[in-house]
Amino acid sequence: MTKMGNSANTAVNPGDRVVDQELEAQEESFKTLTREEAQKLREAKPQVSPWSVLAGQLVAGIVVACVAWALTGQRSVGWSAFYGALAVVIPGALFARGLTGKVWSMNPGTAVVGFFLWEMVKIALTVAMLFAAPKLVSMLSWPAMLVGLVVTMKVSWLALVFAARRNKL
Repeated sequence: MTKMGNSANTAVNPGDRVVDQELEAQEESFKTLTREEAQKLREAKPQVSPWSVLAGQLVAGIVVACVAWALTGQRSVGWSAFYGALAVVIPGALFARGLTGKVWSMNPGTAVVGFFLWEMVKIALTVAMLFAAPKLVSMLSWPAMLVGLVVTMKVSWLALVFAARRNKL
């Protein structure tokens, strides 16, 4: 009896060679930045501050509350929309404050733990604020509160758009 090997299992896929060559080329082209080059890169692409995002969210919440009040003529609808905005801004501010502390920036491991910890705190506070809404806002309008909440959450994307525009100018 002759032993026959499966040539399909032992053959090298030509596509694997191409991938290996591309990886080697990328490793060769990788260049560590000097301090000056890193500084230029930071200046060209500044980070968006979480505080500016929160300020934009607060302004959007105030605008939504004023529009809700103006459209309905009911102050309780405006307060409901504003409370919905606060249910985003207050936990977001606590999250940003927690993450900007020195303890969480010591190393990547603590940064990841800090992110998840503060995210859980943010979610718990938001849920608690939503449960407390009927007791804190007289004649609560749930639709208005949810509109304030959703609009305020979605405004964070505008901060990124404005930051990108500022970088181009």
